[in-house]
Amino acid sequence: MQFHSNITHTKHYLDTKSPGTPVIILTGMGCSYEEWYEIVQSLQQTNRVLSFHRHTWKEGNGIHRTSHAVQQLQTLLTESGVNEPFLLIGHSYGGLIAQEFTKQFPEQIKGLLLVDSTSVDLHELDTLDTPVLDSFSSDASWQEQCRHYAIQTKEQLHSLLAPILTESQKQLPEAVQSALIDFHTEPALYAMMDSEVEYWKADADRIRTGPFPNLPLIVIGRDSKRTIQDGLDEGLPESELQQVEQTWHRLVLRQAALTEEATFITATGAGHSIHLDRPDLVISAVRKLDFNFKRMCQS
Repeated sequence: MQFHSNITHTKHYLDTKSPGTPVIILTGMGCSYEEWYEIVQSLQQTNRVLSFHRHTWKEGNGIHRTSHAVQQLQTLLTESGVNEPFLLIGHSYGGLIAQEFTKQFPEQIKGLLLVDSTSVDLHELDTLDTPVLDSFSSDASWQEQCRHYAIQTKEQLHSLLAPILTESQKQLPEAVQSALIDFHTEPALYAMMDSEVEYWKADADRIRTGPFPNLPLIVIGRDSKRTIQDGLDEGLPESELQQVEQTWHRLVLRQAALTEEATFITATGAGHSIHLDRPDLVISAVRKLDFNFKRMCQS
């Protein structure tokens, strides 16, 4: 994995520079491409893999909307010399960005992989009767926390957050673990997240309008039973967890109707971080999209 930092613009991005069809990874909100280590290590044997940390790019002048991330991706492609169609992966909020990019620039996409992606109909989650979950995971409470973190120094964040990696993250190489801790103690990350949450429903409404291009699509959704059990282990009410998971599953499944060439996969045993819990599914999905595109070109 090659890490690059452009000193002038402080742009952090990943580019394996390996031969093969380019694969672009759009990470979830508050997530680093370092988490995709195992997937990148595998894919770079046959593909060129690129990703970037949105909070280190300047498009938007401090405002971070999906449209600004689309601009950032176009800038990355230009500066990295990627001038051929590519495979696009979007995880969580990154999936919302991926949907907007695909609608704007369908000619650049060979195939799309949505990994437990945020839905353009995410507003439906707001209609649920989940007072306990809302008390600490509503947009307002999330933004309040992000704004507090955004005004701290990096050292203060390290003390305040005392970053603890998940069990899946602890399986990654030590250098990657260190990079993840550094990533999560960056104030600019939380300023970006505040902005993304501020606008994500308006952005989703905009992305929903108009037809979606008919191209190869694979949608991977999390395991609801695993997610509910994780919530129960944290002491959360089962009735609320059931409501959220039933709605989330319906919204993710709906994405498989975006194109005529879509496949839906349930990531058995995986929570929301499918790229960490079931990297094998992500890798096989990318290979399938790449193989099908090459076969189509040869026919």
